[in-house]
Amino acid sequence: MQHGRFVCFGSFEADLHERKLTKMGGRISLQDQPFRILALLLERPGQLVTREEIRQKLWPRDVFVNFDAALNTAVRKLRDVLNDSADNPRFVETVPRQGYRFVAPVAWSLEPPDVISVGPRVGRQPYLLVAAALVLAASTLSIWHFSRRGSPITPDDTIVLAEFSNTTGDTVFNDTLRTALSISLRQSPFFKVLPDGEVARTLQQMTRPADTELTPEIARELCLRAGSKAYIVGSIDRLGTKYVLGLKANHCQWGETLASEQVVAVSKEKVLDSLGEAASNLRSELGESVVSVRKFDMPLAHATTSSLDALKTYSHGVKLFRETGPAASLPYDQDAVRLDPNFAIANLAVGDDYYAMGELERASEYFTKAFQLRERVSEWERLAITADYYLNVTGELDKAAETYEHWIESYPRDDGAYSTLGVVYALQGQYEKASEIASRALRLVPSFGSYGNLPNYQLALQRFDEARRITSEAQAHKMDGLEFRCVLYALAFLNADSVAMAEQQEWFRGKPEETFGLALASDSEAYRGHLRKARQLTKQAVDSAIRIDNKESGAIWLANAALEQAAYGKAAEARQTAGEALKLAPTSPGAEAEAALALAMSRDTARAKSLTRDLERRFPLSTQLQSLWLPGIQTQLALDQKNLAYVLSAPRGASPLELGTIPFTVNISCLYPAYVRGEAYLAASQSRAAAAEFQKILDHSGLVWNCWTGALAHLGLARANALQARTSQGADANAARVRAITAYTDFLMLWEDADPDIPILKQAKAEYAKLQ
Repeated sequence: MQHGRFVCFGSFEADLHERKLTKMGGRISLQDQPFRILALLLERPGQLVTREEIRQKLWPRDVFVNFDAALNTAVRKLRDVLNDSADNPRFVETVPRQGYRFVAPVAWSLEPPDVISVGPRVGRQPYLLVAAALVLAASTLSIWHFSRRGSPITPDDTIVLAEFSNTTGDTVFNDTLRTALSISLRQSPFFKVLPDGEVARTLQQMTRPADTELTPEIARELCLRAGSKAYIVGSIDRLGTKYVLGLKANHCQWGETLASEQVVAVSKEKVLDSLGEAASNLRSELGESVVSVRKFDMPLAHATTSSLDALKTYSHGVKLFRETGPAASLPYDQDAVRLDPNFAIANLAVGDDYYAMGELERASEYFTKAFQLRERVSEWERLAITADYYLNVTGELDKAAETYEHWIESYPRDDGAYSTLGVVYALQGQYEKASEIASRALRLVPSFGSYGNLPNYQLALQRFDEARRITSEAQAHKMDGLEFRCVLYALAFLNADSVAMAEQQEWFRGKPEETFGLALASDSEAYRGHLRKARQLTKQAVDSAIRIDNKESGAIWLANAALEQAAYGKAAEARQTAGEALKLAPTSPGAEAEAALALAMSRDTARAKSLTRDLERRFPLSTQLQSLWLPGIQTQLALDQKNLAYVLSAPRGASPLELGTIPFTVNISCLYPAYVRGEAYLAASQSRAAAAEFQKILDHSGLVWNCWTGALAHLGLARANALQARTSQGADANAARVRAITAYTDFLMLWEDADPDIPILKQAKAEYAKLQ
């Protein structure tokens, strides 16, 4: 049976009419016969397609060919493209001596994926998951139609978890069992528990506090408002020395019971084991296939912790992170790790707390510990831990992307995996792909995570109106925070709207995020040549960061100030400020990289080389450090030593990675490598190559924002054209001279009220005078 033209499975989309296969929006080459086999399997997901059927449809009898060998070859090519395995199939399962079966959930549409609207799908043709009662093997998910009122639980549905009713008198079960149940159900790729962030946002729409207890009555109302299908009520009661646990899934709209489970734990120590058993049974009752439940069913006590006290403390940390933020949740997550050092997801939570606070070095320690414990968790947590490790510890962006893609294939409705894959693409400088995958997350769930980074990607693509529209749309959904405020500040800066910039600064005032607002303000002052004001604001930003125990961000603000001072010709100040940054956070990779470049620019070659060697030793696998930072620092060192042969022998084609988001700055990217390369080409009298590098910075204002490179690119372009005027003749020389005068004028107007003692300003004025 044909369901439509377009079909989506895992991270792939297929256009059956055009015989085109794409992954994350990118075209994938697949030969005709393997594609036709794929189409045949997709039209009958979960069903056996025999070898004889394939032969009759795809290999006519009058074609003389070794059919068995040809079919095996075609299926192997198909699996290669899908990154699938015959031994552990995610898509195509072999039924020995009979045929093949497609074992992943599929979604059909009459419209291509890229025309499905962002946000609520009104008046559009949504993806419709195949609703036949499929008995699928391997990792497949069967969909069970309930007879009651024709309202099944399907993979399109979300489920709300109410608080547990606890009559035992033992407070250790309060919050703990709901958290444990959430972790257990999160293993299922069949349906999705409504994320805590969406719960909080829906409570806000209900004019209730974020910490409102989800009684069955409130859970049902929330379920209806959030558009979920069912809500689960849990209970625990004492029966002598035993404990009776109950789970009941109720339909949000009709209130009827869709599934229920009751189990008995023989002791307090066995409560988590029994709850996990009940959750697994409930998943089956709600329609998930037995095969799927077995594949994605790590015992709860093993996936979390055997310590109820540790789990209770962790539960409180989860709640505080949602309601207040990482600074409030951190002590509880740390206590959970202290109570059980082998509690993998608690270690992950501490890492997430530190990362959200800008303490990347501290976060790395806990991400690494969680990675070492990854075999003790469920598949969902294992993917999350592995992805965080590659992204935030080793910096291997290719491996991080591969993990997130696998995550999406296993959990195709998890918007968080899509959102973070977008972050990885942005770090690689692939903003079109980042925007596309973030939009897919938004179509799944219009959450803070799916909205959060999308405006940045639009800025990076110079789509300023779209960035503003998405930010306004998010705020209309009652979403707000650092990401959106930084975007609004950047838009105001790019429009030279000082009133709007001041409005955003007012939002930062008095909040934990104030350090970021002060850093933005400092960069804006430095961009205009107000170095004294910038220095004062940097000091305030550093003091603010230290007050919230975020020394690493403070060190990065200092290192950034050192870069500004070095670029503007204040070498002695730059060396001193870089030293202060390294003293504040000596092991921070971000502060160390920026300080190394600042020291190289201020001619402190020995210290710059020492830091470079340390970075190479500590982060040998980091994609950004190895491809963005270290080449830029080495080019600057070669320039210092007048080693122009090194500069001229370097490849002219810059890597897209140079456009990548820098995760530890308030800007998206300053394009440091392009600036350093432009300066090096100037020194080598390569005027056209130098002009191209400085123009690149000016053409990417949505990436650079208020970074000092954006200001000095005008001067660099002026110098490159002045050099071309001196080395050219006739009309070419005159045209280059006009371009140089224009660029000098742009720079001097930008710095019309700059601090008069800045060396590079004095040089620019002298150079401009010679052209008159």
